[in-house]
Amino acid sequence: MDLGLRGRKAIITGATRGIGRRIADLLASEGCDIAFCARKAEQVAETARDMERHRVQIHGSVVHVRDAEAYKAWLEGAAETLGGCDIFIPNVSAGGGMEGEKSWYRNFEIDLMGTVRGCEALMPALEESDGGAIVFISTTAAVETFLAPMAYNAIKAALITYAKQLSQTTFRNNVRVNTVSPGPIYFEGGSWEQIRADNERLYNSTVAQQPSGRMGTPEEVARCVAFLASPAASWVNGVNLIVDGGFTKRVQF
Repeated sequence: MDLGLRGRKAIITGATRGIGRRIADLLASEGCDIAFCARKAEQVAETARDMERHRVQIHGSVVHVRDAEAYKAWLEGAAETLGGCDIFIPNVSAGGGMEGEKSWYRNFEIDLMGTVRGCEALMPALEESDGGAIVFISTTAAVETFLAPMAYNAIKAALITYAKQLSQTTFRNNVRVNTVSPGPIYFEGGSWEQIRADNERLYNSTVAQQPSGRMGTPEEVARCVAFLASPAASWVNGVNLIVDGGFTKRVQF
Protein backbone atom coordinates (compact mmCIF):
# COMPACT_ATOMS: atom_id res chain seq x y z
CA MET A 1 0.00 0.00 0.00
CA ASP A 2 1.28 3.44 -0.93
CA LEU A 3 0.99 5.66 2.15
CA GLY A 4 1.13 8.80 0.03
CA LEU A 5 3.98 10.33 2.03
CA ARG A 6 6.32 11.29 -0.80
CA GLY A 7 6.90 15.03 -0.93
CA ARG A 8 5.28 15.73 2.43
CA LYS A 9 6.98 17.93 5.04
CA ALA A 10 7.47 16.53 8.54
CA ILE A 11 8.75 18.20 11.71
CA ILE A 12 9.85 15.90 14.53
CA THR A 13 11.27 16.69 17.96
CA GLY A 14 13.78 14.43 19.70
CA ALA A 15 14.72 12.45 16.59
CA THR A 16 18.33 11.38 17.11
CA ARG A 17 17.74 8.12 18.98
CA GLY A 18 15.18 5.49 19.83
CA ILE A 19 11.61 5.81 18.59
CA GLY A 20 12.04 9.37 17.32
CA ARG A 21 15.02 8.40 15.20
CA ARG A 22 13.18 5.46 13.67
CA ILE A 23 10.17 7.64 12.90
CA ALA A 24 12.33 10.23 11.15
CA ASP A 25 14.23 7.57 9.22
CA LEU A 26 11.07 5.79 8.09
CA LEU A 27 9.32 8.98 6.99
CA ALA A 28 12.43 10.04 5.06
CA SER A 29 12.62 6.62 3.39
CA GLU A 30 8.99 7.14 2.30
CA GLY A 31 9.98 10.43 0.64
CA CYS A 32 9.19 13.00 3.33
CA ASP A 33 11.33 16.09 3.78
CA ILE A 34 12.36 16.23 7.45
CA ALA A 35 13.20 18.91 9.99
CA PHE A 36 14.18 17.58 13.39
CA CYS A 37 15.73 18.76 16.61
CA ALA A 38 17.55 17.38 19.64
CA ARG A 39 19.76 18.78 22.38
CA LYS A 40 23.18 17.33 21.49
CA ALA A 41 24.97 18.87 18.53
CA GLU A 42 27.08 15.81 17.77
CA GLN A 43 24.02 13.54 17.60
CA VAL A 44 22.10 16.03 15.46
CA ALA A 45 24.97 16.25 12.97
CA GLU A 46 25.45 12.48 12.84
CA THR A 47 21.73 11.86 12.31
CA ALA A 48 21.49 14.47 9.56
CA ARG A 49 24.50 12.98 7.74
CA ASP A 50 23.09 9.47 7.95
CA MET A 51 19.65 10.46 6.71
CA GLU A 52 21.02 12.19 3.63
CA ARG A 53 21.04 8.75 1.99
CA HIS A 54 17.28 9.06 1.49
CA ARG A 55 17.82 11.95 -0.94
CA VAL A 56 15.22 14.22 0.65
CA GLN A 57 15.58 17.53 2.46
CA ILE A 58 17.05 16.97 5.93
CA HIS A 59 17.41 19.84 8.40
CA GLY A 60 18.70 19.08 11.90
CA SER A 61 18.96 21.68 14.66
CA VAL A 62 20.07 21.87 18.28
CA VAL A 63 17.05 22.97 20.32
CA HIS A 64 15.95 22.50 23.92
CA VAL A 65 12.14 22.42 23.87
CA ARG A 66 12.06 23.68 27.46
CA ASP A 67 13.28 27.04 26.13
CA ALA A 68 9.86 28.16 24.92
CA GLU A 69 10.91 31.12 22.79
CA ALA A 70 13.81 29.34 21.10
CA TYR A 71 11.61 26.31 20.50
CA LYS A 72 8.76 28.26 18.92
CA ALA A 73 11.21 30.19 16.75
CA TRP A 74 12.75 26.93 15.55
CA LEU A 75 9.35 25.42 14.71
CA GLU A 76 8.31 28.42 12.65
CA GLY A 77 11.72 28.53 10.97
CA ALA A 78 11.61 24.79 10.23
CA ALA A 79 8.25 25.13 8.48
CA GLU A 80 9.57 28.03 6.44
CA THR A 81 12.73 26.12 5.51
CA LEU A 82 10.78 23.04 4.42
CA GLY A 83 8.27 25.12 2.52
CA GLY A 84 5.37 24.13 4.75
CA CYS A 85 4.41 21.51 7.31
CA ASP A 86 2.14 18.53 6.69
CA ILE A 87 3.16 16.39 9.68
CA PHE A 88 4.11 17.27 13.25
CA ILE A 89 5.37 14.62 15.67
CA PRO A 90 6.25 15.98 19.14
CA ASN A 91 8.29 13.00 20.29
CA VAL A 92 10.73 14.53 22.78
CA SER A 93 10.25 13.49 26.40
CA ALA A 94 11.82 14.08 29.79
CA GLY A 95 11.34 10.38 30.51
CA GLY A 96 10.52 8.74 33.80
CA GLY A 97 11.88 9.63 37.20
CA MET A 98 10.86 10.03 40.81
CA GLU A 99 12.63 13.21 41.89
CA GLY A 100 9.65 14.92 43.47
CA GLU A 101 8.57 18.27 42.08
CA LYS A 102 11.62 18.37 39.82
CA SER A 103 10.21 15.48 37.80
CA TRP A 104 6.76 17.05 37.63
CA TYR A 105 8.06 20.39 36.34
CA ARG A 106 10.40 18.69 33.87
CA ASN A 107 7.70 16.43 32.38
CA PHE A 108 5.19 19.29 32.35
CA GLU A 109 7.53 21.63 30.46
CA ILE A 110 8.97 19.08 28.02
CA ASP A 111 6.30 16.42 27.41
CA LEU A 112 3.15 18.49 27.80
CA MET A 113 4.06 22.10 27.02
CA GLY A 114 6.53 21.01 24.34
CA THR A 115 3.58 19.41 22.59
CA VAL A 116 1.11 22.23 23.24
CA ARG A 117 3.53 24.95 22.11
CA GLY A 118 4.42 22.94 19.03
CA CYS A 119 0.81 22.48 18.00
CA GLU A 120 0.05 26.17 18.50
CA ALA A 121 3.13 27.33 16.59
CA LEU A 122 2.64 24.97 13.65
CA MET A 123 -1.16 25.00 13.34
CA PRO A 124 -1.21 27.79 10.70
CA ALA A 125 1.19 25.81 8.51
CA LEU A 126 -0.67 22.53 9.12
CA GLU A 127 -3.96 24.16 8.14
CA GLU A 128 -2.41 25.22 4.84
CA SER A 129 -1.60 21.57 4.06
CA ASP A 130 -4.01 19.52 1.95
CA GLY A 131 -4.12 17.09 4.88
CA GLY A 132 -2.28 18.00 8.06
CA ALA A 133 -1.48 15.34 10.65
CA ILE A 134 -0.25 15.51 14.24
CA VAL A 135 0.81 12.35 16.07
CA PHE A 136 1.50 12.51 19.81
CA ILE A 137 3.70 9.92 21.51
CA SER A 138 2.28 8.76 24.83
CA THR A 139 2.75 5.44 26.68
CA THR A 140 0.79 2.48 28.00
CA ALA A 141 1.88 3.69 31.46
CA ALA A 142 -0.73 6.42 30.93
CA VAL A 143 -3.63 3.99 30.51
CA GLU A 144 -2.82 1.44 33.23
CA THR A 145 -1.05 1.60 36.57
CA PHE A 146 2.62 0.83 36.03
CA LEU A 147 5.52 0.50 38.48
CA ALA A 148 4.86 3.53 40.73
CA PRO A 149 3.19 6.97 40.77
CA MET A 150 5.27 9.07 38.37
CA ALA A 151 4.97 12.44 36.71
CA TYR A 152 5.78 10.80 33.37
CA ASN A 153 2.73 8.52 33.53
CA ALA A 154 0.32 11.29 34.55
CA ILE A 155 1.59 13.89 32.09
CA LYS A 156 1.45 11.40 29.22
CA ALA A 157 -2.16 10.70 30.20
CA ALA A 158 -2.86 14.42 29.91
CA LEU A 159 -1.50 14.31 26.36
CA ILE A 160 -4.04 11.66 25.38
CA THR A 161 -6.90 13.85 26.60
CA TYR A 162 -5.46 16.93 24.91
CA ALA A 163 -5.05 15.06 21.62
CA LYS A 164 -8.64 13.82 21.65
CA GLN A 165 -10.06 17.25 22.43
CA LEU A 166 -7.81 18.98 19.91
CA SER A 167 -8.85 16.52 17.23
CA GLN A 168 -12.46 17.67 17.59
CA THR A 169 -11.58 21.26 16.71
CA THR A 170 -8.89 20.87 14.05
CA PHE A 171 -10.42 18.38 11.62
CA ARG A 172 -12.77 21.01 10.25
CA ASN A 173 -9.58 22.65 8.99
CA ASN A 174 -8.31 19.31 7.62
CA VAL A 175 -5.82 18.62 10.43
CA ARG A 176 -6.05 15.22 12.12
CA VAL A 177 -4.69 14.55 15.63
CA ASN A 178 -3.92 11.05 16.91
CA THR A 179 -1.80 9.44 19.63
CA VAL A 180 0.43 6.38 19.66
CA SER A 181 1.04 4.78 23.06
CA PRO A 182 3.89 2.25 23.04
CA GLY A 183 4.42 -0.38 25.69
CA PRO A 184 7.95 -1.33 26.83
CA ILE A 185 10.32 -0.78 23.90
CA TYR A 186 13.91 -2.00 23.96
CA PHE A 187 16.74 -0.30 22.10
CA GLU A 188 20.42 0.38 22.66
CA GLY A 189 20.85 3.35 24.97
CA GLY A 190 17.19 3.30 25.99
CA SER A 191 15.63 3.15 29.42
CA TRP A 192 14.94 -0.58 29.28
CA GLU A 193 18.57 -1.33 28.47
CA GLN A 194 19.47 0.62 31.61
CA ILE A 195 16.84 -1.19 33.66
CA ARG A 196 18.17 -4.52 32.40
CA ALA A 197 21.62 -3.57 33.68
CA ASP A 198 20.45 -2.11 37.01
CA ASN A 199 17.44 -4.26 37.87
CA GLU A 200 17.44 -7.50 35.92
CA ARG A 201 14.60 -8.91 38.02
CA LEU A 202 12.27 -6.08 36.98
CA TYR A 203 13.35 -6.39 33.36
CA ASN A 204 12.74 -10.15 33.26
CA SER A 205 9.39 -9.75 35.02
CA THR A 206 8.27 -7.20 32.43
CA VAL A 207 9.33 -9.40 29.53
CA ALA A 208 7.48 -12.33 31.12
CA GLN A 209 4.25 -10.30 30.97
CA GLN A 210 4.57 -9.95 27.20
CA PRO A 211 2.42 -12.47 25.27
CA SER A 212 5.21 -12.69 22.69
CA GLY A 213 7.96 -13.16 25.30
CA ARG A 214 9.86 -10.09 24.07
CA MET A 215 9.75 -6.32 24.15
CA GLY A 216 8.87 -4.22 21.15
CA THR A 217 11.27 -2.38 18.86
CA PRO A 218 11.33 1.27 17.81
CA GLU A 219 10.67 0.21 14.22
CA GLU A 220 7.38 -1.41 15.22
CA VAL A 221 6.23 1.84 16.78
CA ALA A 222 7.51 3.97 13.90
CA ARG A 223 5.45 2.05 11.35
CA CYS A 224 2.26 2.83 13.25
CA VAL A 225 3.20 6.51 13.55
CA ALA A 226 3.96 6.70 9.82
CA PHE A 227 0.56 5.25 8.95
CA LEU A 228 -1.35 7.65 11.21
CA ALA A 229 0.65 10.57 9.82
CA SER A 230 -0.04 9.57 6.23
CA PRO A 231 -2.91 10.36 3.85
CA ALA A 232 -3.69 6.62 3.96
CA ALA A 233 -5.16 7.24 7.44
CA SER A 234 -7.31 10.15 6.25
CA TRP A 235 -10.37 8.99 8.23
CA VAL A 236 -8.52 8.22 11.48
CA ASN A 237 -8.86 11.08 13.95
CA GLY A 238 -8.79 11.30 17.75
CA VAL A 239 -7.48 7.75 18.22
CA ASN A 240 -5.09 6.56 20.92
CA LEU A 241 -3.38 3.58 19.27
CA ILE A 242 -1.87 1.13 21.76
CA VAL A 243 1.29 -0.43 20.33
CA ASP A 244 2.41 -2.93 22.92
CA GLY A 245 2.16 -6.49 21.58
CA GLY A 246 -0.67 -7.15 24.05
CA PHE A 247 1.28 -6.04 27.15
CA THR A 248 -1.65 -4.10 28.63
CA LYS A 249 -4.41 -6.31 29.98
CA ARG A 250 -7.38 -3.94 29.79
CA VAL A 251 -10.16 -4.49 27.28
CA GLN A 252 -10.77 -1.46 25.06
CA PHE A 253 -14.40 -0.92 24.09
